[in-house]
Amino acid sequence: MLSVDRLSRPGLEPASFELGGGTCMALSGPSGAGKTLLLRALADLDPAEGEIRLEGKARGQMSGPEWRRRVGYLPAEPGWWSERLEEHFLDWPIVAAQLGRVNLTPAVAERPVSRLSTGERQRLALLRALDRAPRVLLLDEPTGPLDEEATAAVEALMREKLENGLALLWVTHDRRQAARVATTQLRIEAGRLRPLTDDEIARQAR
Repeated sequence: MLSVDRLSRPGLEPASFELGGGTCMALSGPSGAGKTLLLRALADLDPAEGEIRLEGKARGQMSGPEWRRRVGYLPAEPGWWSERLEEHFLDWPIVAAQLGRVNLTPAVAERPVSRLSTGERQRLALLRALDRAPRVLLLDEPTGPLDEEATAAVEALMREKLENGLALLWVTHDRRQAARVATTQLRIEAGRLRPLTDDEIARQAR
């Protein structure tokens, strides 16, 4: 699905890994280690060296908008350009029918974006990213501002998407969440990416 070969940029040492369809890779690391730098490079939002291929097709063979439609990115603080919620979605009626999947009520659609809570905006941004039907989704702490119940709802939705072939790279500081959602785990420190060992993963799950 997504093949990364020696991807690098300032603050990120050359990184190589494979992310298959229907798999979730968790990424952890201290603040400032390079997690967001990696996600932005994968999403083609910042200049980077190295090669990235999606289903065998190189990043350079697609336009930026086309790449970002297929390799979606949900930042930790998503942006909003209109107070009218429905203007942010390709097909709002379909999305509105899914609000309950992430523990949102229809009432959120009646409020301007600025009056939504951080957690409401985060879940709506996730639905917005899924609305574009990406093949790969890059998640930067998607449940950071959520309570336990909302987090469980998001994780359940993402498991369903994985079963349908979506590939996820999920940044999380929660070691137990990483154990719940991920099939493989990576850690980044000082811009250097490495896989976690089985022993490290087992310790984190406790």
